[in-house]
Amino acid sequence: MTPNGILNVLIYSVLILLVTKPLGVFMTKLFAGERTFLHPVLRPLEKLTYRLCRIHETSEQRWTQYAASLIAFSFMSFIFAYVIQRLQGYVPAILNPLHFGSAKGPTGATPVTTDLAFNTAVSFVTNTNWQSYAGESTYSHFVQMTALTVQNFVSAAVGVAVSIALIRGFARKQVNNIGNFWVDIVRATLYVFLPLALLGALFLCSQGVIQNFKGNAVVQTVEGATQTIAQGPVASQESIKMVGTNGGGFFNANSSHPFENPTPLSNFIQILMIFCIPAGLTYTFGTMVGDKRQGWALFGAMGVLFLAGVLVCYPAEQAGNPQLTHLGLEAKSSHLQPGGNMEGKEVRFGIASSALFAVVTTDASCGAVNSMHDSFTPLGGLVPLFNIQLGEVVFGGVGAGIKGMLLFAILAVFIAGLMVGRTPEYIGKKIEQKEVKMAMLALILMAANILIFTGISSVAKFKQNGYWNPPGAAISNTNNNGPHGFSEILYAYTSTNGNNGSAFAGLSANTPWYNFSLGLAMLIGRFLFIIPMLAVAGSLAAKRKIPITSGTLPTHGALFVGLLIGTVIIVGALTYFPALALGPIVEHFLMQQGKLFSMVSFSIWS
Repeated sequence: MTPNGILNVLIYSVLILLVTKPLGVFMTKLFAGERTFLHPVLRPLEKLTYRLCRIHETSEQRWTQYAASLIAFSFMSFIFAYVIQRLQGYVPAILNPLHFGSAKGPTGATPVTTDLAFNTAVSFVTNTNWQSYAGESTYSHFVQMTALTVQNFVSAAVGVAVSIALIRGFARKQVNNIGNFWVDIVRATLYVFLPLALLGALFLCSQGVIQNFKGNAVVQTVEGATQTIAQGPVASQESIKMVGTNGGGFFNANSSHPFENPTPLSNFIQILMIFCIPAGLTYTFGTMVGDKRQGWALFGAMGVLFLAGVLVCYPAEQAGNPQLTHLGLEAKSSHLQPGGNMEGKEVRFGIASSALFAVVTTDASCGAVNSMHDSFTPLGGLVPLFNIQLGEVVFGGVGAGIKGMLLFAILAVFIAGLMVGRTPEYIGKKIEQKEVKMAMLALILMAANILIFTGISSVAKFKQNGYWNPPGAAISNTNNNGPHGFSEILYAYTSTNGNNGSAFAGLSANTPWYNFSLGLAMLIGRFLFIIPMLAVAGSLAAKRKIPITSGTLPTHGALFVGLLIGTVIIVGALTYFPALALGPIVEHFLMQQGKLFSMVSFSIWS
């Protein structure tokens, strides 16, 4: 680790701390229906939206009604995104300059395949943004803006709405309502995401991120060769993909592409955009439940887990591959990996910013990448993988982290209650059978979703061109064999289940099996987590407040923070250690013995 790299992490941590309270206060007022500094400008638009959509602003919903509204909205969003993809060939040339899907296009009048359209629609509706395609060579500007960027706004708003509903469950007492889903997503979209995305897009344009409606530019390089450069409305999509922790890029290279992320400053601001709203929600939680210390306790637990991830990933990448100093290659090692593992990383960012980006994007359910996780060292790649498997509770995505951390808080106080023989309490509410069952149901479903699909894809037969392939045929879709190839499959289902979207991109996922199975994993990871949490919100809202006594476990101090961190790590370790042992862990030990599995190793040693 270098001094500059350490300073980068420290400055980032301080800035996240500084934005937490202002954003938390703003969201508290907003979702309580109070006036904010943006109301003079946006309140007329909010009222117009209610009038056009026939939303009753003052009416509230039970948790079942809230969940039904969420599912209905998500279903219609899926249909909208799916149809636009399939019909993109009919879009006017001004918004489809390369004529994708039309007779004039590079592939003729061939629409996006059914399985890819399904996967992409599900991906953006669930805030995953898993991309089995290269955006610049698959989708028109119209599809990128209407089917994808629009979902970046509303799917993020859904995540915030659910988190606010869960917080209301803790804050309210003896009521049956947890808010109005339609009002919550309108306010989240108008007052939170639109202003931040607009400011972010303007800043990114100032750094060199492009925003136009042009087609490909054909240029001549200084060597005299011809190069085709894709263009389009990039800044508008890039900004909301970071603020909304969506992660889907305009280009296949995502945030490692110079048109998406041109400078070290743009890189730093992008990762700041990822954490700002999730961090602010911790303060919103503390304010809404009437005890700000509770919010800071959650922030503290998240902060410790975040720094722990950085302190594993960054040194692993800085150390690089020890085998490059063996086998008589000492003289060449400085040329192969100068200063550490630069494989798959942009030189304008370096190892420190790449490792920090990888940890942040997987602590949150973002999935944007400025380097290729598939090229990380085994331990470096283990960190983003494990971050997602924990449920992305380390700040998390917009709404995802606070939900997941509150789930673990419920489990932590339940475990503490068992240890001392008391009925567990949290924020003045008794944690009883229903809450614990719903929390455990969410955790079990998530783990089963990851592990079952990974197991099937590792050993099942697949029919292709009328013939059954042998067991393990899915491995042929990976770029690597052995534990690294297994890690590519494990990461894919971990990422989609966690609604993250990043990948060990060595996996060729644009096949019917992967498109449909990964799409199903996204749906399970999104809705079979949200619905139990809404049930918890409804149950808690109906309960009365319990007065604090001398026997009440304090949930705002260092002891509880430690208990919460331990619960997160132990549950994650016990659930996923066997799978991780077959992937990055065994790969690390084999690397120490001189056996490598990454593509770069084959090119070096062959």
